[in-house]
Amino acid sequence: MTKTPEQEARETIDKMLDQSGWDVQDLRAANIHAKKGVVIREFPLNQGHGFADYLLYVDGQAAGVIEAKKIGSTLTGVEIQSDKYKTGLPNQLPAWYRPLPFCYESTGVETRFTNDLEPYPRSRNVFSFHRPETLADWINEDPPLVKGDIIETQSPYGKPSTLNLRLKQMPKLIEEGLC
Repeated sequence: MTKTPEQEARETIDKMLDQSGWDVQDLRAANIHAKKGVVIREFPLNQGHGFADYLLYVDGQAAGVIEAKKIGSTLTGVEIQSDKYKTGLPNQLPAWYRPLPFCYESTGVETRFTNDLEPYPRSRNVFSFHRPETLADWINEDPPLVKGDIIETQSPYGKPSTLNLRLKQMPKLIEEGLC
């Protein structure tokens, strides 16, 4: 039996996830505590949000989604679909943040990633999926100290947690005596 382009892409994505340290599981046999990073295929979301191709769990709590597309698909327009998935997690399920902060779109050849914990989130190409430990580090990173001239930025996730934001929050340089 010939595989559809979608099936081929998902097989490649499954391998990429496995190589990145994720435990890829089917919904019927899912155990979100089996490893630090667990991915559940074809996860049903709230009504009107459809099914996430993959739902990412880090340390037993939902952290992100992956939208799989057939090889050759343009991924930049798919972000709208991923955004819909990250807001559709049923309320009774454990999650680090709502909406989910990490979104991937992938064909198995090309992969794009958005980290909504960044001060100015944007989709970017990545070579593969991040390791569960990396996402856990980003989730658990302490917010910067806010003092004096440092401006506190409002984040929908409650804490600014990226180097980029911390650099933008640095106080003005005192130039007196530098030259």
